[in-house]
Amino acid sequence: MVTARVWVLKKHFEGFPKTSDFDLKKIELPDLKDGELLLESVFLSVDPYMRPYSQRDMKEGDIMIGTQVARIVESKNPAFTVGAFVVARSGWRTHFISDGKDLQLLPSSWPASLPKSLALGTVGMPGLTAYFGLLEVCKMKPGETVLVNAAAGAVGSVVGQLAKIGGCKVVGCAGSDDKVAYLKKIGFDEAFNYKTVTSLDEALRKASPDGYDCFFDNVGGEFASIAINHMKKYGRIAVCGAISQYNSVPQKGPYVQVPMIFKELQMEGFIVNRWNNRREEGLKALLKWVMEGKVKYHEQVTEGFENMPVAFIGMLKGENLGKAIVKV
Repeated sequence: MVTARVWVLKKHFEGFPKTSDFDLKKIELPDLKDGELLLESVFLSVDPYMRPYSQRDMKEGDIMIGTQVARIVESKNPAFTVGAFVVARSGWRTHFISDGKDLQLLPSSWPASLPKSLALGTVGMPGLTAYFGLLEVCKMKPGETVLVNAAAGAVGSVVGQLAKIGGCKVVGCAGSDDKVAYLKKIGFDEAFNYKTVTSLDEALRKASPDGYDCFFDNVGGEFASIAINHMKKYGRIAVCGAISQYNSVPQKGPYVQVPMIFKELQMEGFIVNRWNNRREEGLKALLKWVMEGKVKYHEQVTEGFENMPVAFIGMLKGENLGKAIVKV
């Protein structure tokens, strides 16, 4: 009999999540049936989407949603061998049972030199979000100028590097001087701290006086309302996230119609699952670029399953550089 520790949503979030909104519980797992396997979480992901999705999809008392890299510790399923690693979407749990249908094996070609936690970040869902958002929604072309906010985060940092690989000029913004320095280090042409500039409007104009062809928006809110006025004619905006609005921060909404009409802009929201049928293509490209050193990564690793809520809250407050991960 295996005892799993799980984090449940004790109370729906009001404003920023608090540690008191979560409850740590123990669950006794049953013995395996034929076709099942027992898995142990090694790394767990904390991501911005968990904030709005928990409100939309979860009831109080449910196990928190989320993804992990897990090791197979026992198997009664011939398709999965003990010791193999998988990516699973089984929520905030230390152990769980699966029939294998919801699991994605890490490729056998996964290099020993790369941390397996990258399958939750640069070579995982956030990397794929950057890949398909840029190629399919922004439709970036060589020589264009790309703007990305939350640029030092799990998605934004990959967006900037992929745009550079694609021959674009890249402008990024982040919320600390350390993050701005990191953006310069990984190849962003221009980067600024949106918290310290006297005028966001002026900072965007200075970074690219001619404006922006593509805007990869992870933030929404006031930033997006100002940035839309800096788009070039026929510019494309990929709406990936709206972290400025996830925590019930009161804001006055932007009015996008006039710049949209006069500049003939395209603005499209997207969720990466749209390209599930091309997942392997994206992961193969991202893994290749990481191994070639063309895409660099940084992980903010929190030790201990008991610290899941702290890592989650810290990520929502922008305390992470790169991908926020919890190591069990």
